[in-house]
Amino acid sequence: MTAPKKAMVLAAGLGTRMRPLTNDRPKALVEVAGRTLIDHMLDRLAEAGVETAVVNVHAFADRLETHLKARTGAPQIVISDERGELLETGGGLRKARPLLGEDPVFVANIDSVWTQDGVPAIDSLAQAWDPERMDVCLLLARLDRTLGFDGAGDIFMSDEGALTFRGEAPSAPFAYMGVHICKPDLVDDGPEGAFSLATIWRRLAPLGRVHGVVMDGFWMHVGDPGARDEAEAKLAEAKAG
Repeated sequence: MTAPKKAMVLAAGLGTRMRPLTNDRPKALVEVAGRTLIDHMLDRLAEAGVETAVVNVHAFADRLETHLKARTGAPQIVISDERGELLETGGGLRKARPLLGEDPVFVANIDSVWTQDGVPAIDSLAQAWDPERMDVCLLLARLDRTLGFDGAGDIFMSDEGALTFRGEAPSAPFAYMGVHICKPDLVDDGPEGAFSLATIWRRLAPLGRVHGVVMDGFWMHVGDPGARDEAEAKLAEAKAG
């Protein structure tokens, strides 16, 4: 399969857990190891061949747009303006549909950074993508190779890569680490306004249409100031080692 050339980067969140670092900026502009969270993600996407990134904006939207305009090189940035209403992941994707087209796209949160071993994480996701068998393919991390994720795991995966969600189970071996590929039309029947993509995934998973691939590397969820500090220390350790 050809890897998607377009991505949706979800950067419109309020970042309340990241305060006080987000008192004067969006979460996307919080720095980890000298680079903003959104630049970490955009650079990863560019390395995977993404040519255009649609970025949604809400809190401190002007400041984020100014930062994005100053970027050079790939990917080209297109803004999806959510200043009027925060739409969550599903609503944000639905609003951006005219900018995304009909081909499969990467969708990425901005609160994930990672180190890589072996196949680059986003490349492994693209290699696993098969639109005949799946509508969504999630990039996953092993719980023992994460920082900043305080849950008991989200997901079980079959030998064929099909996913089921933890539900009432006490734990699950994998966590969704913030990047996936999907067919953008899966949000076309979503409700007006704000809604979560996870509601669609949970509907599709029993049909065998949600798959995943486990990344080679170490994932850091940067959700609050403490997690930011831990991520910086881990990245410094990886760079030194």
